[in-house]
Amino acid sequence: MNFTHLHVHTEYSLLDGASRIDALMQRCKELGMKSIAITDHGAMYGVIDFYKKAIKAGIKPILGCEVYIAQRKLTDMESVDRQSAHLILLAKNNTGYKNIMKISSIGFTEGFYYKPRVDYDTLSDYSDGVICLSACLAGDIPRFLLEGRYQEAKKLANRLKKIYGDDFYIELQDHGIIEQKKVNPDLIKLAEELDIELVATNDVHYTLIDDAEAHDVLLCVQTQTKIDDPNRMRFSTEEFYLKSHDEMAEVFSYRMDAIANTHKIAQQCEVDFDFDTLHLPEFEVPGYENKHDQYLYELSMKGLRERYEDIDDTLTTRLNFELGVINRMGYVDYFLIVWDFVEYAHKHDIEVGCRGSGAGSLVSYCLGITEVDPIKYDLLFERFLNPERVSMPDFDIDFCYERRQEVIDYVIKKYGVNHVAQIITFGTMAARGVIRDVGRALNMSYSEVDKIAKMIPMQLKITIDKALKMNPELKELYAMDESVATLINMGKKLEGLPRHASTHAAGVVITKLPVVDYVPLNRNGDIITTQFTMTTLEELGLLKMDFLGLRTLTVIHDAVELASTKTLVDIDIHATDFDDQKVYKMISDGDTEGVFQLESQGMRTFLKEMQPDNFEDVVAAISLYRPGPMDFIPKYIAGKRNPKEVIYDHPILEKSLDVTYGCMVYQEQVMQVVRDVAGYSLGRSDIVRRAMSKKKHNVMKSERKIFIHGLEKDGEVIIQGAIRNGVSEKIANKIYDDMMDFANYAFNKPHAACYAMVAYRTAWLKIHYPVEFMAATMNSYMGNAKKIASYIAYCRKHGIEVLPPDINKSKTKFTVEEGNIRFSLAAIKNVGIGAVNDLIEERVKNGAFEDIFDFCERTSEMINKR
Repeated sequence: MNFTHLHVHTEYSLLDGASRIDALMQRCKELGMKSIAITDHGAMYGVIDFYKKAIKAGIKPILGCEVYIAQRKLTDMESVDRQSAHLILLAKNNTGYKNIMKISSIGFTEGFYYKPRVDYDTLSDYSDGVICLSACLAGDIPRFLLEGRYQEAKKLANRLKKIYGDDFYIELQDHGIIEQKKVNPDLIKLAEELDIELVATNDVHYTLIDDAEAHDVLLCVQTQTKIDDPNRMRFSTEEFYLKSHDEMAEVFSYRMDAIANTHKIAQQCEVDFDFDTLHLPEFEVPGYENKHDQYLYELSMKGLRERYEDIDDTLTTRLNFELGVINRMGYVDYFLIVWDFVEYAHKHDIEVGCRGSGAGSLVSYCLGITEVDPIKYDLLFERFLNPERVSMPDFDIDFCYERRQEVIDYVIKKYGVNHVAQIITFGTMAARGVIRDVGRALNMSYSEVDKIAKMIPMQLKITIDKALKMNPELKELYAMDESVATLINMGKKLEGLPRHASTHAAGVVITKLPVVDYVPLNRNGDIITTQFTMTTLEELGLLKMDFLGLRTLTVIHDAVELASTKTLVDIDIHATDFDDQKVYKMISDGDTEGVFQLESQGMRTFLKEMQPDNFEDVVAAISLYRPGPMDFIPKYIAGKRNPKEVIYDHPILEKSLDVTYGCMVYQEQVMQVVRDVAGYSLGRSDIVRRAMSKKKHNVMKSERKIFIHGLEKDGEVIIQGAIRNGVSEKIANKIYDDMMDFANYAFNKPHAACYAMVAYRTAWLKIHYPVEFMAATMNSYMGNAKKIASYIAYCRKHGIEVLPPDINKSKTKFTVEEGNIRFSLAAIKNVGIGAVNDLIEERVKNGAFEDIFDFCERTSEMINKR
């Protein structure tokens, strides 16, 4: 028979993450299983990943949740209510899945008390399409039976049968636990008396029995205990692995009907996801109902006229092309939604910026979402939105970090509190961290574990396996020292597992219907988030926005405000062009302390060598000063110093590479090269760029042939190919090799251009209003004594006096006083902002403090001894 296991638990398990789910599915196939169920404790964190992996493996996924049931009402939150029981809910269909999402969400948003709890009334309200199982030993029915409270167990079973009818099952488990063997006969008796069917299940917390030890260590890590602690949480047997049909049949040979019912349940469960439909919120435009594309067109044309003095065919053709793509792909409302909250920020004097490939869109520029001219700086729309590669566009919007929440509050008010939520993210056990965690769990000495952890290079996306290859000393210790081998082997088994859940720093989802109709909700302190990560939300067609808080935008706003107060003239930082040679002279001198993206010591050295004298140079500097592209720095500098000596492999390359002196600096240049050399479309060129950057070898291999020889279909030339364009096969191969070498490191030019714009504006303020700029910069680092000290030293070195704090003159922040900077009261160590604000309010209300006695008398109730 096709045997189905119920169920997999993902809390306290080794089953999280893509590779582990793959291994689980592979094991399912080896065992001949056709279906498997996933349930998490109170939450539904991994169901979408699990679903997609299972479908790909040809195994039916059964989705559900192991909910916590409050002892009384879910709203009761007293010490007695800390204890909660388990119950298994499985989705029969999409209605059941939505109901389980709502139940799980209620547990977090209304019933959270140490755990996300619901009650039996909640289950009754959302029972449609749900199959219910009586749960493990932690369920109320098994617990009542173990305590000799048979009638209470019977009463509860009857209640659940009334709620779920024939979709309620009494669950039998046998992991070799004494209590399970004791309670199973009573469970069978109860089921027979009430005419309730049985189902045999097995909790799976790890795939293979060999993983039991690693799972035990994981429990120690998650409960912050040590392996030799006799009182710690532990699983009493090693039976929580994925068992075969024969193993289960042997254990439950006395009730094969219970095993058969797993197959029956699997046949009843059918949940489908639509990964192709977008679920964008509706953007209401009075007078433009069902004509949002017309409204977007009018806004864009208005912006085009404001942005450009001379509007030619090139501009209107580009704008109409972009609008056509946006309309066909269904993103009109998306652009309007972003325009709306960016416009809100502009109108309310909230500094706002945009980073990323969105700056390649002329529509975005005309709407005021972005500020870098994509025509002037040759930024490609297809890098952002590509009809040949259907994916959600992605605007990364930066706001003044002090006022970011105002924009989020506006969005919540506009679309409704139930239609907006922040997004969950998971911290994982990275290489160094997992070694330390496992070392503590194994009760190894701190010094020994610290030594091993520090042998793992501080490198992005480093893994233990990579570290063993990179560090010969670590590899030798691993081979020679048994305790080190144990530590590392255990670390490898736990590496990458989720360590904790938190709130994404920027991610916000906005939905047409209430968020809970699409995804389950989670609680992180006082913040309600989704239970699904950003990537999963995008896969489900939901609108995810990044509301990023950028310190530098606050610096710009504050510096402009201080400078405007000084000059009595409103300074429009957004009206400054990028042609001020004083700015480039300061950057070329390496005088970039406080300048966004340009203030590190290494960058300053590079800038002195590079001598940037235009905006394109600043864009290139930001792109080049990174691992990988750094190798091109000498070539770039040599080309800049003597452009006549720049040599191209073929003259056709000059068009795309002249701006960077023959160096391939940007991802867009890869796209431009395949277009110029081989006649690719912009959309297809982006597919090549993505394949190269992600090292998709099969795609790269097939595209090489097309790049060189072209592509024909039904006798028609679809892609010209390099040879037809007069490039020899040898040169074409070299160009393709160069692109492959570089594409993995190439930078997104619109992203770099956005950063360069912010860098230029901070540099402009620094050169023209140095005192105001440095005061604003120090305010942005309030609480960071080391950083403030370095900026004070810089000010003194450059003739800007930093006056000491004064109880009658200082304010909460650093201020400008007759060409000098007055030290902030709140920046004094151990002095809180609340106390300072009260003090200043008293000073404004009743005048300056006359002496220490007057000060103490007037502030004794607002300021403590410290």
